[in-house]
Amino acid sequence: MASMRNLKIKTSTCKRIAKELQSYEKEVQLETAKTADMKSRGADPYDLKQQENVLAESRMMVPDCRRRLENALADLRSTLAELHEGGENKGTEIDDALLIIPEVQQLLEAS
Repeated sequence: MASMRNLKIKTSTCKRIAKELQSYEKEVQLETAKTADMKSRGADPYDLKQQENVLAESRMMVPDCRRRLENALADLRSTLAELHEGGENKGTEIDDALLIIPEVQQLLEAS
């Protein structure tokens, strides 16, 4: 049985992972720019290789974070559905959950 406490936790999880995804995407952009700058300046091959490794690690985190966000969103929706079936349709926790769902969907579609 879903509770308001569970809903609040799942809503917070979605918010946190959404922030994480945005952070990783920004990091990939910054590291890509830094790598391109190093190539154009003719940086030391060892340093360039290390920077490419950093970029590759950042790129690997985006799909993982995206998958975790999709799972968290599905959990949030199912918990919300359980609460609606149980007759709970009001409360700040429900309002927060209903607000975060479109934000997360938009983020997933954009990335």
